[in-house]
Amino acid sequence: MIRQSLFFVAPQEVEIREEPLAPPGPGQVLVQTLISAISPGTEMLIYRGQAPRDLAVDETIPALAGRFGFPLKYGYAAIGRVRELGEGVPGEWQDRLVFSFHPHESHFLANLEELLLPPVALTPEAAVFFPNMETAVTFVMDGQPQLGEQVAVFGQGVVGLLLTGLLARLPLASLVTLDLHPSRRGLSTGWGAHLSLDPRAPEAKEELLEALSGPSAYRGADLCYEVSGNPGALEQAIAVTGFHGRVVIGSWYGRKKVDLNLGGRFHRSRMRLISSQVSTVAPELSGRWSKFRRYHLAWRMLQEMAPALLITHRFPLAQAAQAYALLDQNPAEALQVILTY
Repeated sequence: MIRQSLFFVAPQEVEIREEPLAPPGPGQVLVQTLISAISPGTEMLIYRGQAPRDLAVDETIPALAGRFGFPLKYGYAAIGRVRELGEGVPGEWQDRLVFSFHPHESHFLANLEELLLPPVALTPEAAVFFPNMETAVTFVMDGQPQLGEQVAVFGQGVVGLLLTGLLARLPLASLVTLDLHPSRRGLSTGWGAHLSLDPRAPEAKEELLEALSGPSAYRGADLCYEVSGNPGALEQAIAVTGFHGRVVIGSWYGRKKVDLNLGGRFHRSRMRLISSQVSTVAPELSGRWSKFRRYHLAWRMLQEMAPALLITHRFPLAQAAQAYALLDQNPAEALQVILTY
């Protein structure tokens, strides 16, 4: 058969190419994609040519083997149905709804261990948020927010909003978010933030510190998350984090440089900067937590939080170039963009 595959071929340029696809082999299934989600963080780095060329695309996902560089197939949020079974695959897999960490393609082959089964109650539009929810769950686990803490989140894209929704379920003293776009700040308070601010406002730092601390004797944030993708936001996060506070860096900056002032208050603050990324489980948690246990939690949170409301645009695969151009040039208009097949 012939499938359609999306390729990043140059900065600001994607193509849909036709490729032959063999029938499924022993232990494999053929999946027909229904929808796939574009990551406005990682995929925009690739689209803009800002991904480091010497880095492996992913060291844990077989479908994403290789290194960053053009041409490249990428994507990691595909929902589809099993249409053909290879030798040895049990018949109950026929027509099952499945999730895969797979690039944007109309059809693909997969071994059973590469597929996840969404809960029956989830629609494809909700299940496609699975990687973003798993990432948000990982950020909470790595930040370890405590009872009564003062927490700030920089960035209210899809992952930032899901993170805010998770943190809002905890008994925090204050939860304040920041984002450039008014529409996202409005969503943020709807998802549980006590206040959402524009980080560009001249009074943003003092307003954030006041909203975080209130009458508290502890000045600043106990815990900050930087998930905006903007290196400049990291210095802002450090500036509002209190003594011995934590800053979880969830953004991937690619080849963008980070210029930090670490010679002032930071030097005496005993602050901790924490790198967080979803490919692994933190070593201190790995005795009790596995990726599969985290998967289960992410699916449960998706059932509770109705993330499909965050989908702002749907494009047929043939119009993928328009989808990426929208995310690149008009991020205020687009939140979660999905491709349909």
